[in-house]
Amino acid sequence: MKTARVVFNGAVHTATPAGVGLIRLDTGRVLEERDVSWLPPVEPRTAFALGLNYADHAKELAFKAPEEPLVFLKGPNTFVGHRAQTVRPADAAYMHYECELAVVIGKTAHNVPRAAAYDCVRGYTVANDYAIRDYLENYYRPNLRVKNRDTCTPLGPWLVDRDDVPDPMNLTLRTFVNGNETQRGSTRDMIFDIASLIEYLSSFMTLSPGDVILTGTPEGLADTKPGDEIVTEIEGVGRLVNSIVSETDYYRAG
Repeated sequence: MKTARVVFNGAVHTATPAGVGLIRLDTGRVLEERDVSWLPPVEPRTAFALGLNYADHAKELAFKAPEEPLVFLKGPNTFVGHRAQTVRPADAAYMHYECELAVVIGKTAHNVPRAAAYDCVRGYTVANDYAIRDYLENYYRPNLRVKNRDTCTPLGPWLVDRDDVPDPMNLTLRTFVNGNETQRGSTRDMIFDIASLIEYLSSFMTLSPGDVILTGTPEGLADTKPGDEIVTEIEGVGRLVNSIVSETDYYRAG
C-alpha cells in the first residue's frame, strides 16, 4: 500500500493513488495531484543520514570507502514534500542532489540483530538530500550548513509498505535534471545495507516509530541552478519532483 500526506482546503489528509496523476483523499474525494500541497509522507522523528555509503560515490569524491557507517542527524526543518521548492543560497558555487532510499522505522528497536532488522521497518520513501559542496568541512563530517538548511531535503511522495518492496537491496535509483538523466545506480551497491544500519544504530540508541534513515546516494552528481526541475526516482517506491529556487525569489515579501 502507498500512502501520502497532503493539504487540501487548509486541512491535512491521508491520500492514496487513484490512477495516473490522480489521488484519493481519506474523505473519498478524487483530485488531480497538482490540486493539493504535498507534505512529507511521514513526520520524521529522528532522521539519520549516511555519508559515503556507496563505493562508487566515495570514489567519485576521491575518498576511501568508510569502515563503519558515517552517520549524522538532520532537523525537521529540512524536510519538504513532493513538488516543493528547495532554496539555493546566493553564495553557493556547487549544489547537488542526492537521490536516496529512505527507510522508515515502524516500531521501537534496541539492540536489534541483523536477522531481525526488517521486522522494525514500516516502509520506504524517496529522499533527495541536497548538499552544497563548497560548504563542506570535509566529507566525513558534514557541517550544519550542508545538511540542515531549510527546505534542503524533499521527501516523498509516498510511504510504501515494507511488504510491498520485497527486495529493497536491489532497486534502481535515477535522477533527472530538466528531463535529462544524470544519475543511475542500485541499492545493491550500498556499503552498509539496511539491515546492517539498523543493527548498528540500535546497538547504541533506541530507534522509535517515525525515525527515518537516509541510506546514501550513488555516483553521478551534477550542479543545480534556480529554475531547474529535479526528479529523483526509485524503482517500486516513487518519483519525487522538486525545483530549485533562489533565495531572493523564495523569501520575496508577499
